[in-house]
Amino acid sequence: MLGSSRAAVTAGRDALAAALHSGVDWNQLAEELFAVTAAVDGNAALRRALVDPSREGAPKRQLVTRLFSGKVSTATAHVLETLVSQRWSRDRDLADTVENLGVEAVVACAEAGERLDAVEDELFRFGRLVAGTPDLRRAVNEQQASTEARADLVERLLEGRTAPETVRLVRHAVVAPRGRRFDRIVEGYLSVIARRREQLTATVFTARALESSQRERLARALARIYDRMIQVNVVVDPDVLGGLRIHVGDEVIDGTILRRLDEARRQLAG
Repeated sequence: MLGSSRAAVTAGRDALAAALHSGVDWNQLAEELFAVTAAVDGNAALRRALVDPSREGAPKRQLVTRLFSGKVSTATAHVLETLVSQRWSRDRDLADTVENLGVEAVVACAEAGERLDAVEDELFRFGRLVAGTPDLRRAVNEQQASTEARADLVERLLEGRTAPETVRLVRHAVVAPRGRRFDRIVEGYLSVIARRREQLTATVFTARALESSQRERLARALARIYDRMIQVNVVVDPDVLGGLRIHVGDEVIDGTILRRLDEARRQLAG
């Protein structure tokens, strides 16, 4: 995605995080986001109206309210209102983002149930099975077959053998491929899981090992900042000299002596 869409995605993911902490049923949130994706995909005029850069955010939010009031939860509506208030590089980016947020809501369910490792492994394994089995590959990619037939195939293969979130994601992949091959869809799901794992892990670079009490205090401080539990992994790096350099996903919090020295040198040079 181009610059404006990337910024919009960030705003949408922040809105999703708030929705997940609002008390809404996460399964319901995911299904509603998937349903909205289908609605936006199926109506070109609606899609253009929701991403039209010449329109202010307020009219687009009102359009969302008119269309989806009473059909989706308040939490889902808030996510949609946030998304349509942003600027988008392409029409399709909006629907792609709504779908990815639905996938992330499913992933959050697996995470809460301590099934995220299983879901990641099962998606990868099933993707490889499909890739290596021509008949199955044709079956999951066959758009001439009814959605009911494709959904039934997934349930017969996976129900009772995998995590419920794996079944839901694979079912969504074959029922609503949106013009993509199954292997590309699964790759996208695995990317969502990888991105969510990065957000839940802080890698801390420090010159000396942290005591357990220091690690716990740091974890609590980061949890307050990111509004979620954070796993702290410590890397002892003598080059740090002092202080901490913390990586959480794409963000870097650098409080090291080395950085302060570099800044002082730049100021003197200037």
